[in-house]
Formats: sequence, C-alpha cells, structure tokens
Amino acid sequence: MYGGALGEVRKMIVGFIGIGNMGGAILRSVIDKGVVSPSFALAFDTDQGKLETVKNKGVSACESVGLLVKKSDVIMLGVKPNTCGEVLSEIAGFYENSKILISMAAGISISFIEKHLGSGAKIIRVMPNTPAMAGEGMTSVSRGRNITEDDLKQALVIFNAIGKAMEVPEELIHCVIGVSGSSPAYTYMYIEALAAAAVKNGMEREKALTFAAQAVLGAAKMVLETGIDPEELRKNVCSPGGTTIEAVQKLQENKFAEVVEAGFQAAVEKSKSMTK
Repeated sequence: MYGGALGEVRKMIVGFIGIGNMGGAILRSVIDKGVVSPSFALAFDTDQGKLETVKNKGVSACESVGLLVKKSDVIMLGVKPNTCGEVLSEIAGFYENSKILISMAAGISISFIEKHLGSGAKIIRVMPNTPAMAGEGMTSVSRGRNITEDDLKQALVIFNAIGKAMEVPEELIHCVIGVSGSSPAYTYMYIEALAAAAVKNGMEREKALTFAAQAVLGAAKMVLETGIDPEELRKNVCSPGGTTIEAVQKLQENKFAEVVEAGFQAAVEKSKSMTK
C-alpha cells in the first residue's frame, strides 16, 4: 500500500476533462504545490468561464475532448456519472493503452470503463471527498488490472496534493463512500448541532461555529498525528465525575454510535444500487 508525501509527477502531460468543484480543486492544487507544471497541464470543460480561470494559472485549454485525450499521458475524468458513458465513447476514439485514465465518477466501475476503452486500458478509479477543496481531502485510489506500481505511485502523488490518498481495492469503494466520501455531510451536521446548542446557551452563532469546527479539526488531528486509538483519546478526556464523561454517557444512552453507523450504511447501500 502506498500513501506517501508529495512529490512531482514524472514528466507526463495531465489532461483534465471537467474542471468543476472537484476537478478544478485538484487541478489548482497540483499546480500550486508544484506536483504538475502548468506547461504539462491541459483542461477541457463546456463552461468557458471555468477554462478562463485555469488559463490564468498557465494551463492550456483544449477545444475538444478528443484533442485533450490525444495530447495527454494521464486523463483525469471529472464529469457527472450520468454523462460518463457519452464522454467515454468520445474518449475511446482517441485513447491508447499507454495512457492512464483516472475516473472520479461515483457509481462508475472499472469494468464499465473497460467496456468503452477495451480490456487493455489503464484505469484508476478514485473517490475523493469535498474537503479536497480546502486541501484536506481523503481519496481512495483503486487500480485496474493494467496499472503498474509506478502508475499507481503517480496517481497517489496527484491526490496527496489535495489531502491524503491511499490505495483501496475497488470492492471496498462502497465502504469508502460511507466512511469518507459522504461523511463530511454527517460531520457538518454534528458541527451544526454543537453550534446550535451553544447559541441556545447564549453564544453568538459565528463564534459558536468557530468553537465547534475548531474542536472537530483539533480532535481529527489528534487521531491522525498521535497514532493513539480514538477510544483511548476519548477515555483520556473523560475525567471521572467531570463534564465530558457526563456528555459522553448521554450520547451513548441515545445510541450515538448506532445512529452514525446507520447513516454510514445507508450511504453504502445507495452506492451499491448506483453502480454500473
């Protein structure tokens, strides 16, 4: 398994098809962090305004999907799932098996992409999440049958530029959606609830949001940076007879963990039903 620090993608031309919220965030991050040189980046989008934005970073815009595919060594596919089949058909006319295609489309399997590009295609399926737009994303990277170790490393370098990236087998993609792909929404709900409770107790909403969000950020960093299990971290905060253990016991009485798991599972089951 690879995770790794940032590096520079070897001298390959990386083309982005679709530079909306996610595709645009990835493109900006890899350039700003020196992972991909602007002179080695291409972009295509039907929205000319978005293309003008990336042109300002030195990225070349392509007038068609076909031209981008023809010029690129790595193709980043960031289109909506409902248009993916149509775009893949357009890609197929220019695709060669030496090129790596990285798909971010939810519900679109590697086998579905192979039906359009052929069994020899180099395909990587990724699942980033929206905190990538703040440089704190979590991305799963799943390789197709023709992806080499070096190909995988190049993909991980790209996605470590927007947060953290790890290799995960494609069969765990539904689990990834539950645990990281959709979970920012559950976390926002938690922050909202904390802030609302603080407002009820007299705090201004803007301050309440800052207190709640910073507490969540800090707790997450403790998990990632200390290596201590979350259960142990929780116990360390819960002094006997104190305020924290009182709150934790109330959450446990109301089946906090079970409610979170139910939300996770609902996302997993929906992901399975969307797959093609």
